[in-house]
Amino acid sequence: MMHGKTPTKAEKAWMDKIVRLGCIVCRIQGRGFVPALPHHILRGGRRQSHKETIPLCDPGHHQGAPKNSGEVSRHPNKARFEAQYGTEEFLLEVTQRAVEEHIK
Repeated sequence: MMHGKTPTKAEKAWMDKIVRLGCIVCRIQGRGFVPALPHHILRGGRRQSHKETIPLCDPGHHQGAPKNSGEVSRHPNKARFEAQYGTEEFLLEVTQRAVEEHIK
């Protein structure tokens, strides 16, 4: 759907805010701020808009979780990731609330 499309001003502002928030999974786990990159939510294998992004640490929750760490990376393990941390839609809702509460 949105693959390759340049972010609008509002979409860029959203992605800047979530990067300032840090990894949403680490935040839920009580680790505080852990640097993150925007992860675009996929539906039906298609990337959604730049506003439908969640912050995930990399390496770690986005991809490249260390073996035997107990952590699950979103790539390439979507089903295991969602079973352990919640769906991407749930994490987007948590991210939206956290941005409203903590990021100006």
